[in-house]
Amino acid sequence: MRSFLLPCIVLALGASACATKSVATVSSNEGLSGRGPPSPPPPAPVPPQPSVSGEDAGLSSLTFGPIYYELDSTTLRPESRDTLDRLAEALRRRPGAQVTISGHTCELGTTEYNLALGQRRAAMAKDYLVKLGVGRNAITVVSYGEESPAAQGSGEDVWSRNRRSEFNLSVAQARLDAR
Repeated sequence: MRSFLLPCIVLALGASACATKSVATVSSNEGLSGRGPPSPPPPAPVPPQPSVSGEDAGLSSLTFGPIYYELDSTTLRPESRDTLDRLAEALRRRPGAQVTISGHTCELGTTEYNLALGQRRAAMAKDYLVKLGVGRNAITVVSYGEESPAAQGSGEDVWSRNRRSEFNLSVAQARLDAR
């Protein structure tokens, strides 16, 4: 009996925000030189996906880039909700699919705070997917805090790209009898 394993579909979708060491920064925008919040970074390039046929093609043909958060926030942006709506639809169509949501933050704040913030952000995305009908057991959350940046350097442009949640999707194909 030969077994076939459908290739894992790995897509990044992240939503982690950076923490700050000052509570005043979290609750007030006074120190931002009169500028509004920075615009979200452009979507990261998505690697080519392996071709798959049959019922798994619907899941593999969708791309789910990272979702982004504001500084020290777990609030889902409208564009993040759109991405999660598409992901939930794809997961509901394929009950055997699994998704791991990883939370990431920028370097601002302590390591402990950033790990907790990344966990809260990933949990917020999970809760949203569950409300849309995705089974809790199909979703795993993990936080990397500031330890796995998408961009290197400092400054708001770099930090905003690191405040993300990423999505790792996988679908296992049933074993087939190849006699």
